[in-house]
Amino acid sequence: MKLEHILSLWNVSQQSVYNWLNEFVRERWESLRYEKAPGRPPRLTKTQKRQLAAWIEAGPEACGYECGCWSSVLIQDLIDQKFHVLYNRFYVCELLRNLGFSYQKARFVSDHLDAEARQRWMESEFPGILRQAKQLRASLFFGDEASFARWGSLSYTWGRRGRQPQVPTTGIRKGYKVFGAIEFFSGCLIYQGTEQRFHSDSYQSFLRYLLSQVAGPIILIQDGARYHTSKATREFFEQHKERLTVYQLPSYSPDYNPIEYLWKKVKTKATHNRYFAEFVLLVKSVKRALKVLATQSVEILHLMGVYTKHLADPSVA
Repeated sequence: MKLEHILSLWNVSQQSVYNWLNEFVRERWESLRYEKAPGRPPRLTKTQKRQLAAWIEAGPEACGYECGCWSSVLIQDLIDQKFHVLYNRFYVCELLRNLGFSYQKARFVSDHLDAEARQRWMESEFPGILRQAKQLRASLFFGDEASFARWGSLSYTWGRRGRQPQVPTTGIRKGYKVFGAIEFFSGCLIYQGTEQRFHSDSYQSFLRYLLSQVAGPIILIQDGARYHTSKATREFFEQHKERLTVYQLPSYSPDYNPIEYLWKKVKTKATHNRYFAEFVLLVKSVKRALKVLATQSVEILHLMGVYTKHLADPSVA
């Protein structure tokens, strides 16, 4: 067989044919043994990637690992065990990003959370409350309270590499307490600070203040804190039922109370990475942050989040 015919038949270069001949002369039939081509192992198929994503979402324990956190090394081992493909762990990170994953901190979610109750609240109960507020021309408030510790709070900040920012602290366990309520339609913020503990009396004191600051009927949405639902507080609601109507959020659902996000803003402005040598300095800082936020009704309205979608619903008009 002529060389030209071999080159055409196998679609190879002339040098490749010469290399084969040289190897055959040196190693005879051993040179014809098939060897696995070097280089990166074959990539995962689309089906395998979908399966990998499902395993990652299920968590390490569901995949037989005795831990609760995925690492790139652990996922590298998972891919090797399940698909017999060994990736560099740095490529595993790139693969995960391409699959829509990111390295992030977990958060606690109550195991008592009632998904059906939460769905019913958002799809049925709140739209009904909204209709009632519009019909009565009532103010619709989300209420809650927060405690601001004298030892401040820690948060992320820029600092010199290798020199972690340090914030002085104190062992004095004292905090400034604030009751607050934000109005759904206007973004109005009503608040009252106290050095007392949170209890039925201090909560009723705030409710009296709220009633004195707002004209007309008020609808208040609150969580299930003990002093919100105590016998004394229920009696207070009964005494003021002509102006004050109260509804309970679903249990273990702080994310459904927009004022929770306002407290985060207050801490960012007033206490993050700050030390208060005297209690009065803490009080001044918190009051200053609240005073500024009280003038920013548009920013407060942005906290209403998923609730605002009901404003465009003709059924609640």
